[in-house]
Amino acid sequence: MATFKATQKVTPFLWFNGNLEEALKFYTSVFKNSESEVSSLTDPGNGRKMIVGTFRIEDQQFLALDGGPMFNFSPATSFYINCKTQEEIDYLWEALPAGGGKTNQCGWLDDKFGVTWQIVPEVMSELLYNNENPEKAKRVMAAMMQMTKMNIKLLQEAYDND
Repeated sequence: MATFKATQKVTPFLWFNGNLEEALKFYTSVFKNSESEVSSLTDPGNGRKMIVGTFRIEDQQFLALDGGPMFNFSPATSFYINCKTQEEIDYLWEALPAGGGKTNQCGWLDDKFGVTWQIVPEVMSELLYNNENPEKAKRVMAAMMQMTKMNIKLLQEAYDND
């Protein structure tokens, strides 16, 4: 039986609708440094079998419940992935929406379960947020607004274009 225990002070808890086991298999196939465990519980209120799970992506633990159709995911909550290289961005951009997800503007995408992810180059914080030159930041923002998948080379060119 899986250990269903939060090991972090703050742990994301995700609610799936009949597809938790599929989701855990998907996430552990997409992310190289990942693992998952699943177990079942019986709801004492109605005797219904419930599937619960834990999974870890990189060093981030998640708890999950296969709770049924009462709740859905929303882009109001997303997971921000700092990517070191364009190759990592390209890989995640293809892998995460596979099988029925959709891509959105500015590096955002939804996977086939409805979970929203932001695929962002690590350098973005320097180019946009920690930049003391408002003109450079404005050019980077304008370039980003034209993108779906983030392109490190084009963002850097917008920054460097004096």
